[in-house]
Amino acid sequence: MRASGERKKTEKPPFPPQHQERPGIEAELDPPPAYFGAEYRPAGKLLDKVALITGGDSGIGRAVAVLYAREGADVAIVYLPQEEQDAAETARVVAALGRRCVQIPGDVSEPSFCTEAVDRCVAELGGLDILVNNAAYQKHQKSLTALPHEQLEWTFRVNVFGYFEMARSALRHLKRGGVILNTGSITGLEGSKELLDYASTKGAIHAFTKSLAKNLVDYGIRVNCVAPGPVWSPLNVADRSATEVSKFGADTPMKRPAQPEEIAPAYVFFASAADSSFITGEVLTALGGDTTAG
Repeated sequence: MRASGERKKTEKPPFPPQHQERPGIEAELDPPPAYFGAEYRPAGKLLDKVALITGGDSGIGRAVAVLYAREGADVAIVYLPQEEQDAAETARVVAALGRRCVQIPGDVSEPSFCTEAVDRCVAELGGLDILVNNAAYQKHQKSLTALPHEQLEWTFRVNVFGYFEMARSALRHLKRGGVILNTGSITGLEGSKELLDYASTKGAIHAFTKSLAKNLVDYGIRVNCVAPGPVWSPLNVADRSATEVSKFGADTPMKRPAQPEEIAPAYVFFASAADSSFITGEVLTALGGDTTAG
């Protein structure tokens, strides 16, 4: 865990040129993403809640797991087996904060795994109060004709089907007051020239959020979405050339990408009934100064 007083969020491009093979490992990013939230002040908003976070090993997912633990929640994190190194670090930090962290490796594109992940979370942590759908796959392609069908199908299986199946499985356990949070994207609101499939899945996630919120409002379960712009995370480094990575986020008005710790408080806000009990079906953008989304 980085020193709690260390500040990295104001670092701007150029970053050291670097590239990783998918899915990317946070431990190898330079500079390391800031996830702990040194200026964040917890208030016990999620005391003794249980949260299940897909993609919880790194990036936004890790930052959410850590802030949830700081707010008093136990967490289960879902991640790909090849991300074990990052997942172990997330679990170590959560444990150091005095909360439990269950590590669940697997693939959310498989419906049976989604059910297994939820059941294991409930069995080991005693219940489920918050589901965070955050796992994602993206790969740039220059044109629609260059986009292979296999990639198109895989992107939807992970980014859309995975969200549906995790939510479906979670609803067997969520009670009144439960929360489902989805990770959207600026690309789902404004489109993306070379992320045709990814942007389409994110638009679907925004619509899924609003539709599921309407479907569950009578059951007292709230559904919301956070839609960030560029974030310094393995997902983005693994999908760009070393040269592109060095300039990542420079085109935002703030001239830099977000750090995961800058996005995670929105997930606390939506998970906390003290903060957002009257909010459901919302898509909240975090864009570094852009104001045109949506």
